[in-house]
Amino acid sequence: MDSLNSLIDGFGTALTPMNLLWAAIGVLLGTAIGVLPGIGPAMAVALLLPVTYGLEPTGAFIMFAGIYYGAMFGGSTTSILLNTPGESAAVVAAIEGNPMAKAGRGAQALAAAAGGHFAGGMIGTILLVALAPTVAALAVDIGAPDYFAIMVLAFIAVTSVLGSSRIRGLAALLIGLTLGLVGLDQMTGQARLTFGSLQLADGIDVVIVAVGLFAIGEALWVAAHLRRGGGHAIPVGRPWLAKSDLRRTWKPWLRGPVIGFPFGAIPAGGAEIPTFLSYVTEKRLSRHKDEFGRGAIEGVAGPESAASASAAGTLVSMLTLGLPTTAVAAVMLAAFQQYGIQPGPLLFEREPQLVWGLIASLFVGMLLLLALNLPLAPLWAKLLRVPRPYLYAGILFFAAVGAYAVGGEALDLVILLVIGLIGFGMRRYGLPVLPAVIGVILGPAAEQQLRRALQISDGSLTGLVNTPFSVAVYAVIAILLFWPLIRKVTGKVIDRRRSLAA
Repeated sequence: MDSLNSLIDGFGTALTPMNLLWAAIGVLLGTAIGVLPGIGPAMAVALLLPVTYGLEPTGAFIMFAGIYYGAMFGGSTTSILLNTPGESAAVVAAIEGNPMAKAGRGAQALAAAAGGHFAGGMIGTILLVALAPTVAALAVDIGAPDYFAIMVLAFIAVTSVLGSSRIRGLAALLIGLTLGLVGLDQMTGQARLTFGSLQLADGIDVVIVAVGLFAIGEALWVAAHLRRGGGHAIPVGRPWLAKSDLRRTWKPWLRGPVIGFPFGAIPAGGAEIPTFLSYVTEKRLSRHKDEFGRGAIEGVAGPESAASASAAGTLVSMLTLGLPTTAVAAVMLAAFQQYGIQPGPLLFEREPQLVWGLIASLFVGMLLLLALNLPLAPLWAKLLRVPRPYLYAGILFFAAVGAYAVGGEALDLVILLVIGLIGFGMRRYGLPVLPAVIGVILGPAAEQQLRRALQISDGSLTGLVNTPFSVAVYAVIAILLFWPLIRKVTGKVIDRRRSLAA
């Protein structure tokens, strides 16, 4: 009942005219940016983060949430129409959505995606309301060893599930941890990696790192591989679903959140894994297996619902534990820090108006997303005709302006370019960007929690595993690390038994 009362108060905050305006702007901007190839919600939030310095925190986060959901739907739009995912979570939508579009059923595919986002977002947000206060209450008793174990789990999980190999994921994490070391040691005051520059004594602003790795790195990568001539928009007509389509989509819409929400709430890399698992599940359960690969509507509805529910799940761990499990959550965590707010167990007590206003705005954003994007789908397709040189030139300009606005120092522009070149190099050699961003944000916090735990135990390493919670987390870490080996050994044992039985 306390959560319900708080949510009602949150609707009072979210439904004010200004906050409704920020939610609508966020949904529109997010969808517009999401339909542009290679530009996902993380880059959108990173680019707009410096612009919100003058905004009131509640309005800024309501707009960020709208951008998050809008960009996820926008990525699905271009994925379905042009087989060009706007962001990684929309990759699975192209498998069945693009064949539907080529067969003249793009309208139905877009409607199934919109319905999936609406259902997944609503169910995911309801679960957020139900679980977040409980998680926050339990998290109050978590100590330094437990927090350090959780952060190690985030590091290991995000490097294990992203990129083409674990080694590359670990390399990206080390890049982020190294960038997080720049500045003065919080406990000893020792200068680290400042190269004698007083301007680097405060460290590198997380906003500059996020904008550099996402926006500058992506713009340089696209410029290096630019090809003249772009795709042509495909007419999508009026989005609607027939009764036969509804009968095939409503179950995938409901199954998607069951898969998506838990993966969003744990440090498992975001919506990429649950969307794929949802696709596999729908393929196994469908009565129309022969249509998969040629345009099965279940293969669009389920993954899109899972992706939207995963987005709500990421807010659970970010708001209650201060742990970002996706790139967008990492950038939003930087936004909280920008306003001097630290997400964690006490956030629901210290900033109830902001938190519950943000959660209530998610429900409002879902309705706006459905109302705005169904009739505007043909317009989003036309946005893809913008020449890429103009598009990415604008991105570079706004990124530079945003970075300069952070501290008003010319050195920030140099740092932005250097980090952008690092981001370009990471794309060139297949290193995922998310582990680097997580390393920058969580690295200093993990170091601080490690030192606290060791101080409490007088330097004994047993102080890191002296609670049941930390032991359980390290057990999960061990399973993540050794799972490929376990699977390989068990596979050989099963094959051997089969050969003996034969």
